[in-house]
Amino acid sequence: MGETVKLRNAGEMPAYRNGLLAVLDVGSSKTVCIIGRGENGLMRVVGAALRESQGIRGGTVIAMDQAEESIRDAVDSAENLADTRIQNVIISVNCGQPVSVTSRAAMALDGEIVSDTHLRTLLNEGRLRCQLEGHDLVQSAPTTYVVDEARGVRQPLGMFAQRLGVAMHGVAVKPSPLANLKLAVERCHLHVVGTQFAPYASALATLTEDEKQLGATVIDMGGGVTSIAVFMEGHLAYADVVPMGGQQVTADLARMLAAPLSAAERAKTLYGAAMGDMEADADVIPLAQMGEEADAAMRVPRSMLTRIIQARLEEIFGQVQARLRQSGFDVAAGRRAVLTGGACQLAGTRELASRILNKQVRIGRPQTFPGLPSVLSGPESATAIGLLMAGATLPPEVLNPELALEPRESKGKGWFSRLTGGLFE
Repeated sequence: MGETVKLRNAGEMPAYRNGLLAVLDVGSSKTVCIIGRGENGLMRVVGAALRESQGIRGGTVIAMDQAEESIRDAVDSAENLADTRIQNVIISVNCGQPVSVTSRAAMALDGEIVSDTHLRTLLNEGRLRCQLEGHDLVQSAPTTYVVDEARGVRQPLGMFAQRLGVAMHGVAVKPSPLANLKLAVERCHLHVVGTQFAPYASALATLTEDEKQLGATVIDMGGGVTSIAVFMEGHLAYADVVPMGGQQVTADLARMLAAPLSAAERAKTLYGAAMGDMEADADVIPLAQMGEEADAAMRVPRSMLTRIIQARLEEIFGQVQARLRQSGFDVAAGRRAVLTGGACQLAGTRELASRILNKQVRIGRPQTFPGLPSVLSGPESATAIGLLMAGATLPPEVLNPELALEPRESKGKGWFSRLTGGLFE
């Protein structure tokens, strides 16, 4: 139980930074808090908790007090297991209609060797240009460098260059929903030190290096929204959100079968499927009716559940395909798709997605860590685990774009310490 493991194969990811790290995935159906500790380049989970979300719909806060209570409950439970108190967290973001933003920046070097100062100046310029009016940037990172006429350079540090350029990709959201999400977290006496687009975090936890390089589409099927993250050449290339998820499937069952939401959710989980032999399936299941006594349950053909579930999932995947086609990434990103999130676990979802998207589809199971409870080892926990990996490996300015825009002189020696509260220094 006390062993630690490295992330996949050596060399695929940087070693984890030493210190304590807390992440928070606030979704429409669940809130997950994970506290990890990095030691000697390895990561171990010391506290983790999952609680049902309240006051969140479609990734957006709709009832501040309820959302705060869900967050506080999850954080308190994780802290008790870790026997520590946290102050800073990195959070996932799915609210505010996320959109992709891109920018380019260049600078003349006149034959100098590319230094860390040159790169920092160039990247800060790229981030300044990676803005969208009426939106806040939640993450940004370089996708490729250009050294003179050489394109596709991954790391120009230490190379001679007459001219150095960079292409940036970021994810931006409407400011009010993001501010409300941060406020719900901050009301629990926590400080948000980093943000990540939810399916990007899921991709970090589930994609192989080959999938990132050759092209893959991550479809994160949450309770309130279905998010899209397209990876190409090792970087996030496109982001989008379809405002439908597993809760819409449950609502369809409840509405069409006159059942309470709790009974519809239970029937979906135990007996539901995205595809099946609807004509031959003669099984029937008991389903409570709204306002009726418990012994007055109606017996519903299982095939009827399948019809209702399949209709909604076909709509969701159809919307995903339409957005990929409109963006041009349906073909460009290849034929690989990875499903994450709780709503992808219904039987037949993988096959239905493959049929509609015309892609090879697999269920994304995230990287596991010592100390991680088994209840958090499935595809529904990919975002939270990806946040933990991001917080311990990615540069601070990727976790918090605002930090990169500060003058270097104002950051001082402890500039990374201010991001993490000194936990990694």
